[in-house]
This record gives sequence, C-alpha cells and structure tokens, in this order.
Amino acid sequence: MQTFKTREEVKEEEKWNLADIYESQEQWEADFERVSKDIDQLKAYDGAIHSAKDLYEYLHASEELGSIYNKVYVYAMLQTDLDTRNSESQALLDRAGQLGRKISQATSFFMPFLLSLEESTLKSYIAEVKGLEYFEEDLWDSYRYKAHVLTKEQEAVISQIGEAMSAPQKTFSMINNADIKFGKVTTESGDKVELTRGMYAKLMEEEDRDKRKEAYKAYYKPYVQLKNTIGSTLATAIRNNVNMSRLRNYPSALEKSLFSDEVPKEVYDNLIMSTKQNIAPMKKYMRLRKKVLGVDELRAYDLSVPLVQGAKEEISYEEGYALMLEALKPLGEEYTSTLASFKENRYLDVRETPGKRSGAYNLGVYGVHPFILLNHRDDLDSVFTLAHECGHGMHSYFSSTHQPRISAGYSIFVAEVASTVNEILLIRHLLKTTKEIDKKKHLLNHFIDSFKGTFFTQVMFAEFEKTVHEKAEQDEPLNADVFNEVYESIFRTYNGEDLVFDDEVKYGWTRIPHFYRPFYVYKYATGYTSAIIIADTILSGDKEALENYLTFLKSGSSDKPLALLKKAGVDLTKPEPIANALRIFNDLVDEFVELMEK
Repeated sequence: MQTFKTREEVKEEEKWNLADIYESQEQWEADFERVSKDIDQLKAYDGAIHSAKDLYEYLHASEELGSIYNKVYVYAMLQTDLDTRNSESQALLDRAGQLGRKISQATSFFMPFLLSLEESTLKSYIAEVKGLEYFEEDLWDSYRYKAHVLTKEQEAVISQIGEAMSAPQKTFSMINNADIKFGKVTTESGDKVELTRGMYAKLMEEEDRDKRKEAYKAYYKPYVQLKNTIGSTLATAIRNNVNMSRLRNYPSALEKSLFSDEVPKEVYDNLIMSTKQNIAPMKKYMRLRKKVLGVDELRAYDLSVPLVQGAKEEISYEEGYALMLEALKPLGEEYTSTLASFKENRYLDVRETPGKRSGAYNLGVYGVHPFILLNHRDDLDSVFTLAHECGHGMHSYFSSTHQPRISAGYSIFVAEVASTVNEILLIRHLLKTTKEIDKKKHLLNHFIDSFKGTFFTQVMFAEFEKTVHEKAEQDEPLNADVFNEVYESIFRTYNGEDLVFDDEVKYGWTRIPHFYRPFYVYKYATGYTSAIIIADTILSGDKEALENYLTFLKSGSSDKPLALLKKAGVDLTKPEPIANALRIFNDLVDEFVELMEK
C-alpha cells in the first residue's frame, strides 16, 4: 500500500487541477465580491415584482448569482477537503458559507411571494414573457409546497438560523476528519504506528486475526471516548430536522425528506420490510463465514476479511483505470472515451494524504467538470470505489452537457444508480473473464460483501434513522445510550445469531457521516436495486435498454426521479425490483456456498 507523508509527494497527474475553477486566489476574491454586491440587487426585488418582466429578471438574476456562488463555494470546499487541518482553507469555506446564508436571507421572500400569486396570474405571466418558459416547470412545482411555506417574515427568520441548523453536521465533520486520532497498531517490523482510515480498511482484510482485532479496537477507541459528544451532536441534528418538519407542517421528518422527490412513504417502508422478511440468505452467509474462518465465535472484525485467501493482488491506479474502462465497454464508445479523458484531464484527486477528507465522492460543477475525490489504495476494493465514483462523475458530466443549467443537477434519489451500474458491470466482467476457481470464489465473495454493504447495511442504517427520528417525534430522550440500544438491536436483526458482539459494535452509529443528511442512506439500497436490473439488462445485449440508460444519464432533473427510473426500466413503486435484488443475492450466496464446498 502506497502511503504519502505530504501532498507534495503525490504525482501531479493524480491531483486535482483547481485552476479549472479559478486560476488564482484573486479570481476567487473577484467572484466573491461580485456575488456580495449582487445580493443587494436580488434583495431589492422584495416587494417589487409587479409584472411578468420583473419576475423574469429576478429569476434570471437569481440563477446567474447562484451559478457564480456555486463555483465560489465549491472551490473553497475542495481546497478544504484536500487538507481539513488547513486554517486558511477553512477560512475560505467559512466566508463562502456566510455568503450563502446572505443569499438565503436575501431570497427568502420569494417563495411566499410566488405562492401568494393566483395560478391564473402566473399562467398569464408565462404566456407574456417568453423567457419564463425556461423556469416554468420549477415555478409550477413550487405550488406543491404551498402548505409547507411560511410567511415572508418566518422564512426570513429560518434563513437567518441556517448556520445553527447546520452546526451539528459541521461539528461532526471536524471531529471525524480533522480531530480524531486513532489508536496505534503494530507493523510487521514490530513498530507501533498511528492507525489511519486507509490502513484500517486494509488491516480488516488481514489473515492474522490478532491484527484485525487490534485495528478494530484502535479504530473504535476515539469514537467510544467521544460517544457523549457525538451523541449530543447527532441528537441535535435529529431534533433540528424534526422541529423543521413540524414547523413546515409535514406529517413527519421522513415524509419531509421524501417530498421533493415525490417518493411515497410506502417505498421506504417496503424496502425495510421486504429486506427483513428475506434476511435468511444473509444468515446463511454468516454461518458460512464462521465455518470457513474456523472460529468458535464470529466477531465484527471477522466480517471484512476475504474468505478466499491468496487471491488478493496489488492493482496500481493505472491498471485499475484500464480495467474499469474494459469492464464498462458494454456502455459504448461515447461513455468509455469520455471517461478515459477524466484521468488525462485530472478530474480525480487520487491519494490519501495527511488531513485529507476521508472516503470518496464526486462533485459536479456546471460549466466546469466533475471533481472526484479518492483515497486510493492500489487494491481491488479501490478499483470498485474508482468505478463507483466515476459512475457519479459520468452522470454529472452527461447531465451538465445535455441539460440547461436549471435541470442539469440530478436528485440524490437517482444519484446512486449510475455509480452502482458501474460496480455491477465491473464485477460481472471479472467473474466472466476469470478462469481460476479460487479467484472466482474471491470475486463472488467480494460481490456478496459489496451487496451486503451497499444494500443490507444501508437498509439497516435507514431503519436506524427512521427509529430514532420517530423517538424524537414522540419527544423521547436521545443520547448515546439510546442510540447504542437502537443500533445494537437493529444490527442483530440484519446480521444474524452467529455474530458475537464486542462492546464496540453498538457504537457503530458514531462514525456514520450520512446520518447528518437525514434519510439519505436508503437511496443507496434503491439505487443498488435499480442498478442490478439495468446492468444485467444491458449485459443481455438489449440495445434499447442501453439507449434508455444513456438517456437517463443525460436527463438530469428534467423529470421526477421515479419517472426517470421507470423510463430506464425500473418501477420502484412496485415490489418486484426489491424482490429481484434479494433473489439475486440469494443466488449469489448459493453459488458461493456450492463453490466453497467443492
């Protein structure tokens, strides 16, 4: 595993070129000042929109300002994520955040104003000024929110407390990315070194169980020590969400989160119910894992180690990129040639360095290009992460290229589809081209573990979120002990009776950043469900399915998420997609069990 003491040690071609956004700090400052001045112009429209022309000018000015502000904020965010310890970058991000709150305050009048218009008036405005057609769909969609938008004065107050509402997420991010210091682990030479996230992921796959246990204990040690602080932070985030849902007259926090995507609550509930009713294959897999590892007690630090040893191999970043492109050939020349250019043009920041934000993500910037953050470790898991984030990146690229600015961004409900289609195509390619029986076993094991992590674990997280939000809605106490109790109970349900719990298991909630984005994680599971169907249909040679999928990638938010997926061949309002995904998982487990018994 390649490690770097400083960012300067990383090759230039493996680092973002942020000059694609701003070539200098002076350019950033110029746009910052431009936005600051234009905010007052937007605010001047409060009480001054009296005609179709006024409405168009306001909407046009608002979109232009929002586009420039997005670049200002993203540049500061990307700088900060490269080294979360850097105070200068943090200062830029703080300034950008404050600017965003000023925009929110200046424009808070608009939604109450719009919803005060008679629909007939809006209709006449749109007919009068041709430019308003561009905004028409969004304007009409706003009327859905009529019961949830408050008075102009109340909206102004809410916009002013935006910083306080986002404080729990920011606090956890600083704890998790900048302040956390993990315990020490023993190297092969016997030296003690401080554990990093990248090392942890690698060590949890070690054959040596003592090393896994040592890494597991070291990794969880700071989270357990900070359980009350993180518990208080998470409780505040949940109560903020519940209170805002009540304030805006939603039946529940869950339904508030589902409202913008027009996703029925039944889709969320059916996902959890169907998964729990079909948990038997997971329990079967856990029993096999215990048997193959030859342990008397299966522990949490036994869940990531490959069951087929000797099949692991080092795969360089260059080799991994080439492998990904080969696996994605079924998506066509347009897709693969575009993706090849990402690497050449430095759209990816590849290596783990001190202070860099953990994990991986894609961030599309309209009018620029996607930015993909990785913490690459030159192994198979990293190739899958690469394929995953490049799926997001291609979705962003295609949507930005084929959609106008207003509909270029896609809903997070569909965001995980493109990423997971890439992962499915990669694993299917590897299974098809692999001749060695042990390597095939290893790949099946990887597929099952990936399925477990992206589907079952995310459904488990979704149930945790639903349960703790319901407790908040019933005004029950929320603290570390409550979170521990809920998390441990749900974890047992999803992982079976063969797992023996170390004390650290119940603290799993302390390390999940997605819990600060309410009801996000279930979309991984629905995305995985959709991706399984789409990828396997494309691999069957169905050219219409491929065209439909590429159209989906280019559609942005030009239609509602469920409608876009339906056009791509997946109807999530019906139980069949979830049942299909669970059936595939069962088949994978059965195939793996059969191979392992040969």
